[in-house]
Amino acid sequence: MRREPVESSDTTEPRASDPIVLHNGRGPIRASVYLPSGVDEVLWGRLPCESDAAVLSVSPGQEVTIDTISHEGILEDQGRDPERFFRQFGEFEVLDDAIALAASGYDRTFGVDGPHVVSRPIEVQGAEIGDVVAITVLETIPRVGYGIISSRHGKGSVPEAFPAEGAPVFSVFATVDDTGSYGRMPRVVGGEPNVRFPLAPFLGAMGVAVPGPSRPSSVPPGRHGGNLDINLLTVGSTLYLPVQVPGAGVFVGDPHFAQGDGEVSLNAMEASLRATLRLDVIPREESLARFGELLAPVAETSEFLVPTGLDEDLDIAVSNAVRAAVSLLQARYGMDAQLAYAYLSAATDFNISQVVDVVKGVHARIRKSDFG
Repeated sequence: MRREPVESSDTTEPRASDPIVLHNGRGPIRASVYLPSGVDEVLWGRLPCESDAAVLSVSPGQEVTIDTISHEGILEDQGRDPERFFRQFGEFEVLDDAIALAASGYDRTFGVDGPHVVSRPIEVQGAEIGDVVAITVLETIPRVGYGIISSRHGKGSVPEAFPAEGAPVFSVFATVDDTGSYGRMPRVVGGEPNVRFPLAPFLGAMGVAVPGPSRPSSVPPGRHGGNLDINLLTVGSTLYLPVQVPGAGVFVGDPHFAQGDGEVSLNAMEASLRATLRLDVIPREESLARFGELLAPVAETSEFLVPTGLDEDLDIAVSNAVRAAVSLLQARYGMDAQLAYAYLSAATDFNISQVVDVVKGVHARIRKSDFG
């Protein structure tokens, strides 16, 4: 059921001495329009489709603050009881919305539906099929001070070896250090958290609703976006997606605190975020001039243009990324295709976004400064 934008009411800043726990509606909320992550505002394991009513309707250019929930700690193979799950690691406060979703009786089939929690679709007024919707990340705030890195049998890049024999799931508890800039995890099982790595929060899933009446699994990414897991999509970045249904039906979720390219163990440091986004619409003619025909999502940062390639076969995903990059250079800079192909070989890195989501992802980093 679509509702009008909700004005945020609680903008109380947490004290420095308080633990980092941002329950729905508590703490800093940047935008005047706020979408919490209650049971009625999210989908679990499936992505929005055309027949899903928008939970929110906004005008182009409007900012929205959205609370997201990490799936780690609420899944069935972790007990579907986040309070009990996190208690094994110590006395850590658990988000109320995570507890409520796990206990809600939400109808899902573990192993068939995906694990991810995403927002229900947001209508961007005036967005039509053929246009491009732009999702710009303005702010990401950790809602908790910890996260989980997991591996599961049958998943990940080395499923026959990890986790260890007899363990259906292996979950590593990682914490945010006092600076808020680094994650910490142990070097040995049961040991002290003495390995440190930088944090770069981003939303692993951003996308638009697909045509038709069937909700797709949240696992494989596609032309609709979804579970892209591109770690460049931090604050200041924009993701461009071809609109497939009227109003676009934007959704986000799968929050990360950190991830390496590849995400080889299946999950990275998964943890809940409060994200503020700006949603814009680029009319078809303008988008063709800027990007060419979008066959897959394109991202942009202050430094890079980031075309993507997707396929179950990693070799084909690489080829698709190269083709998308050539097309983008032709449209954006009027570059001859043969010269664009040569330029990419000499000057552009192609990175593996992830290899664990059935459909593998590759993204290119084209330096905008190379073109003046």
